[in-house]
Amino acid sequence: MFDTKFIDDTVKRLSESLPPGLNKFKKDLEKNFRAVLQSMLTKLDLVTREEFDIQKKVLAKTRSKLNALEKQIAYLESQIGKPKKV
Repeated sequence: MFDTKFIDDTVKRLSESLPPGLNKFKKDLEKNFRAVLQSMLTKLDLVTREEFDIQKKVLAKTRSKLNALEKQIAYLESQIGKPKKV
C-alpha cells in the first residue's frame, strides 16, 4: 500500500537523531516508529501515485466523452427547432 522505502528512510532518520544514551533501545524504538508511521499513514486514507494517475486518465477520458455528447445534443436540439424542408 505504501512505499516501504519511505517508511524505512524515515525510521532510519528518526533513530539516527536519538541521543547516544538511547542507543540500547534503538531496535525497540525503530519498531515503534515504524508501527506509528504505518498506522498514521493508513488513517490518512491516501492513494498511491499510480492509482491517482489512473483515475486522472479515466477522468480526462470521461470529460472528453461528455464534451462530445454535449456537442451532439446541441446539434440535435438545433435540428429539432428547424422547420423541415419540403
